[in-house]
Amino acid sequence: MIPLLLDRVTKRRGAGQRSVQVLDGASLSLDPGEFVLLEGPSGSGKTTLLGVAGGVLAVDDGRVMLSDHPLTSGSPAAQRELRRRCVGLVFQRANLLSGLTARENIMLMGTLAGMTLSAAGVETDGLLEALGLTMLARRRPDELSGGEEQRVAVARALVHRPAVVLADEPTGSLDAATGHAVASLLAALARERGAAVLVATHDARLASFASRRLRLVEGRVESGSG
Repeated sequence: MIPLLLDRVTKRRGAGQRSVQVLDGASLSLDPGEFVLLEGPSGSGKTTLLGVAGGVLAVDDGRVMLSDHPLTSGSPAAQRELRRRCVGLVFQRANLLSGLTARENIMLMGTLAGMTLSAAGVETDGLLEALGLTMLARRRPDELSGGEEQRVAVARALVHRPAVVLADEPTGSLDAATGHAVASLLAALARERGAAVLVATHDARLASFASRRLRLVEGRVESGSG
């Protein structure tokens, strides 16, 4: 099974004379357990590629496959269900729900992905322990540090055991030590669970965790350095 496949994907932003070609035949595939960096300057289309890969943005042409199932065809309901089941998302900022505790934020993602409340609770508690967050489970986001919030966000992305984790600058708002710790935990947990991780980043310090480095150049994916 290939967790994620992009096949000659094109995507334009805007319309008419202001239309810009962001992705121009972009292709990539990820294997289970891989931690892959997607690099490129600001404005190169990294966030757009992640949006397409996760089904948040529709493609103009080409194919996106999640766990060998087409994301670019089928009914909107089927696409949403595939996305919920197969994809976990981590952003630069944790974007936790302020009215929920850390544990509740994680469990909510599990139940939205179709897990029973009991199963989501068991999985959540295991992740809280693995990430050193058990003592913080009942705290709300405003009672957590930035690094603690981002660890909760990592747990939220992994709770439903997705085949693919897409992370957009997940260490961009963290200091060097905290960013290193969060990336290390994300890479280790994804590897243990067989999830394929694609990280869009400017942070060259994450290279030590990468099985591969890719670069987005003029709308196409190329092999990067390292």
